[in-house]
Amino acid sequence: MVSQIETPALNSLKTQGLGERRTVAEVSRRFPHAIEGLVQVFTCSHRSFFTSVMAQALRIAGQGTSVLVVQFLKGGIGQGHEHPVRLGQNLDWIRCDLPRCIDTPHLDETEMRSLLDLWHHTQSVVMQGNYDLVVLDELSLAINFGLIAETEVLAFLQKRPSHVDVILTGPEMPPAILDVADQITELRRSHQP
Repeated sequence: MVSQIETPALNSLKTQGLGERRTVAEVSRRFPHAIEGLVQVFTCSHRSFFTSVMAQALRIAGQGTSVLVVQFLKGGIGQGHEHPVRLGQNLDWIRCDLPRCIDTPHLDETEMRSLLDLWHHTQSVVMQGNYDLVVLDELSLAINFGLIAETEVLAFLQKRPSHVDVILTGPEMPPAILDVADQITELRRSHQP
């Protein structure tokens, strides 16, 4: 679960409905310790647990936190990062601009370009500080398929703005990512069908 109190992201912040603005220094005096974002991993041997992560993202967005959900291997709706779906006021949801979902490491040039465009766009908007929570869905599969380099993901996690929470999902999460995670949630079925 992500817990985040409001942190200053701009040089001034609007106070509670009074119309006046406070500088970051004034807010910092109220909150002397900066809240660092967490890296969370949700992993499971099967691929049917995104609903619980999405519910968490929606709940946090409903509380006023800016959220970005990126589904790297989902397509089929002609979306791409140029056409995010906005859920409420605070949650943007983007997918690859592909006619299908990716379930193999063998992509044609157009599919690979779409995936990498999405990855570069995600890095850019996170580094600009546009979001406080970023969900990177099925990123472990993209890494394991060799579509996104594990070293790039680790560098992204290291360089992201310090207040940004990141949730990574997918089966078989690489050990190096598990090593940098603040929280690891492994979902298991309690019975075998």
